[in-house]
Amino acid sequence: MDDVTQPVSVATAVPAAASTQAERSALSDQKMFEVAIELVNERGTAKTTLKDIGERAGYSRGLASYRFGSKDGLWMELFARFDVIWKAHLSQYLAGQSGLAALRAAMQAQRDIFTRESGYLRAMYILWYESLGRESDIRASLARHHVIYRRDVRRWIEQAQAAGDVKPDVDAEHFAVGYCSTMFGTIYQWVVAPDAIDINTFFDSFAVTTLAAITQEEG
Repeated sequence: MDDVTQPVSVATAVPAAASTQAERSALSDQKMFEVAIELVNERGTAKTTLKDIGERAGYSRGLASYRFGSKDGLWMELFARFDVIWKAHLSQYLAGQSGLAALRAAMQAQRDIFTRESGYLRAMYILWYESLGRESDIRASLARHHVIYRRDVRRWIEQAQAAGDVKPDVDAEHFAVGYCSTMFGTIYQWVVAPDAIDINTFFDSFAVTTLAAITQEEG
């Protein structure tokens, strides 16, 4: 029987086309996310429109609206993506760590995110702070994340106390509140005036004074 080139079946062709479309969608989403970060850093959230995002990314003015539905929809996507970035970043430092070592690693991770993701970090905190004036999914999600951040710090202190590395009279819950307040307060000041704070010097000092306060010997 002669060799005959068989026609490509629909079942074979559709996945390839779908894959190409999925790749295009992922690329356009990524471009719009990058533009959204740029515009939020330039203008804040109120003056950033979906139309502007789509056009600056090189697409139609309606694509961002079609893809995300609303600005809040886009902001939630940005929040989710930043959460993934932060967790992946933090996990590199916390791998196999607990107690005092985990606290030290978290400080280093927080310090290094300023350099590695400064544009994204600044845009996200602008978004979060501007969301505080109204009830929104962003505000509710941020509140849940703060609970997680405090819980993690409290757990590290409790682990360190069990290991004898942190003084037993340190209140783990109160320490967690103070630690997170310092971190978010520092980020707030950096967002307002990045050149006013030497991040590396601050974190060097913060690590030394914080660890000395909770680990120093009595008497």
